[in-house]
Amino acid sequence: MFTGIIKNIGTVQEFEAHDLSWVLVIDWPAAKQVPEGASIAINGVCLTAASISQAGVRFDVMPETIKKTTIGLFQKGDHVNIERTLCAGDEIGGHFVYGHVDTVGTVTDVSNSAEGRLASIELSHDMMQYMVQQGSIALDGVSLTIARLHNSGVTVSLVSYTVENTTLGEWSIGQKVNVEADMLAKYVMQRALA
Repeated sequence: MFTGIIKNIGTVQEFEAHDLSWVLVIDWPAAKQVPEGASIAINGVCLTAASISQAGVRFDVMPETIKKTTIGLFQKGDHVNIERTLCAGDEIGGHFVYGHVDTVGTVTDVSNSAEGRLASIELSHDMMQYMVQQGSIALDGVSLTIARLHNSGVTVSLVSYTVENTTLGEWSIGQKVNVEADMLAKYVMQRALA
């Protein structure tokens, strides 16, 4: 489990197909403190650190993950948001993020306004049922508050710290992003539909 509070940005060093999975290697200076087998969120996707070396942290990525997330779009040199798992006693500064991406959304607008930097994300009709005004959403692993709801998506406000310390400052129109709805919203909707 994660909180959506990004502490590090890493760089994709390698991403290629190997037998039944793909191998992803991320250059991450803080990796020395991570044990093999640890769960790490990469752009909001929970992956297992298979090995750690001078080249970076190696993750084995299954075809299902490639199909359901933006990881299949990674290229060497891309920056990624990194978060280690929540430990007992850690501050929960964001919201509970599971690292189980629900869908991929598309950035439709990034602009500066009197409200700060705003980003709009297009979502499927099915995902919109889990979106709540002022509710939580994880985009590329970052815990954000929904500022506005639209018929086909959401708008989030990005504070300067988020722009400067995550990959969200690099977003551009048309970019694909990992989306995880707030787990509480999903449980409430599932119970209401039962």
